[in-house]
Amino acid sequence: MDGPGDLVEEYRAYLERFEGEGGTGDFGSFVKHNGRLIKKMRYDEFEPKYNEYRDVAKAYEDSVSRGDTINDVVVKILRECCDELLLERPA
Repeated sequence: MDGPGDLVEEYRAYLERFEGEGGTGDFGSFVKHNGRLIKKMRYDEFEPKYNEYRDVAKAYEDSVSRGDTINDVVVKILRECCDELLLERPA
């Protein structure tokens, strides 16, 4: 599991990605990404979103490695998490 320092680094990377999308505005401002409006989150908003992403991504990767059929809902949730964190979506 990631330690607090790792999460802080992930948040810094998120802020850089947000600025890269043209979002140098205040927290709560929005940028358009993958056809969705994405809000610039404060750390306390980011932390639970990132933890959700990490859990869903692990479940997805485990399913793929086992060759399981992947539920469309899981893929949708993972893509939404990726969008909110400005991460690359899974194929």
